[in-house]
Amino acid sequence: MKENNTALRRGLTGRHIRFMALGSAIGTGLFYGSAASIEQAGPAVLLAYLIGGAAVFMVMRALGEMAVHHPVPGSFSQYASHYMGPLAGFLTGWNYVFEMLIVCLADVTAFGFYMKLWFPDVDQWIWVLGIVCFIGALNLCHVKIFGEMEFWLSIVKVTAIIAMIVGGAAIMLFGFGQETAHPTGISNLWEFGGFMPNGISGVIASLAIVMFAFGGIEVIGITASEAQNPEKTIPKAINAVPLRILLFYVLTLFILMCIFPWNQIGHNGSPFVQIFEKLNISYAANILNLVVITAAVSAINSDIFGAGRMMYGMAQEGQAPKSFMKLTKNGVPWMTVLVMSAVLLVGVVLNYLIPEKIFIIIASIATFATVWVWLMILLSQVAMRRKMKPEEVKTLKFPVPMWPVAPALTIAFMVFVIALLGYFPDTRVALMVGIAWVVILTVGYFAGVKKRV
Repeated sequence: MKENNTALRRGLTGRHIRFMALGSAIGTGLFYGSAASIEQAGPAVLLAYLIGGAAVFMVMRALGEMAVHHPVPGSFSQYASHYMGPLAGFLTGWNYVFEMLIVCLADVTAFGFYMKLWFPDVDQWIWVLGIVCFIGALNLCHVKIFGEMEFWLSIVKVTAIIAMIVGGAAIMLFGFGQETAHPTGISNLWEFGGFMPNGISGVIASLAIVMFAFGGIEVIGITASEAQNPEKTIPKAINAVPLRILLFYVLTLFILMCIFPWNQIGHNGSPFVQIFEKLNISYAANILNLVVITAAVSAINSDIFGAGRMMYGMAQEGQAPKSFMKLTKNGVPWMTVLVMSAVLLVGVVLNYLIPEKIFIIIASIATFATVWVWLMILLSQVAMRRKMKPEEVKTLKFPVPMWPVAPALTIAFMVFVIALLGYFPDTRVALMVGIAWVVILTVGYFAGVKKRV
């Protein structure tokens, strides 16, 4: 592979960037993980998504303010380095890479689950190995080809979500395809133990999986250095994408719980597929399975892109091996793609050893890494503002709304979510693994990286 030392190419349009963020954030968390969050909170999970979505929107606005003001490869890792110090940047960057790896492991695992609907006798790990090789090859293509692929993958699942909402509404209004004993309608939201059957504690417990579902949306900041006209494309993407994602999540789960009792939604495959299977619409179930497979591929695609570009940016800062800066003739950091793909092969081994338990474990660890990155983005934006003079603040082209109250409340919320992981037994391992990872990174920084930066 021919090496080229030129910079990353600006081949991503606003259309690519908006759908990359959709592709990263609308995936396994919605199509597969939603079953676990519904089980914990019941219909009140809608409140958890509204609260979590509002917090994520503030994170994106903080990232947008910095990305428009100073678009760079590595994005929020470099912002943390510049405004809070090299250690903060090092921890932020590698926690993001860790987040993307863990989320990818969850997505490739879900891909293996989905394929069981059609090929129940094929081992799960075989599908995981195949998808890792395919996505790795795709990410070595020119960034414009990658962006086009991600655009069309995302179009498929966005179209499917809209069709799901319309189809679900038709089932509620006209009883189309309904041959089950239970009724359908809005009353399902409170007739099976009430709207909040597990109390406020259930809503709080669901936040871990809810926040995992939104993970990956921050890839918008990573795209700034490869975006055409970032001053226009980044603000448009940030204003539109979080609201669209929130709309998709809340509306889709609302319809889901209206056409089927929330307490009967299981965990064997995507709840969306199960819904239509139990409503005896087998043809739709097969189509939806194809859609959730597309969603998983799309999310893996975006996550490998984001982690690769982060490692490239960190290599420029001396916080990652210089080999990560090697580019193909198309301007793709090929070494980072190969490293990501190689590490994802761990997912093949895990799917071979513990195929049934792996998803919940991975999802909770990913939540820690995701929320940590969001917290560092918020703190970096606060640090940037504190270093700016009043006249400089006035020149910001995409300032955070409701400054400083909204960022402060969002920071408090992110700290609260991290603490939650340690409170509940099912997610406690995530906090322990996350803290251990941060300690390892800190030791590694002082042992070797600090001397070079």
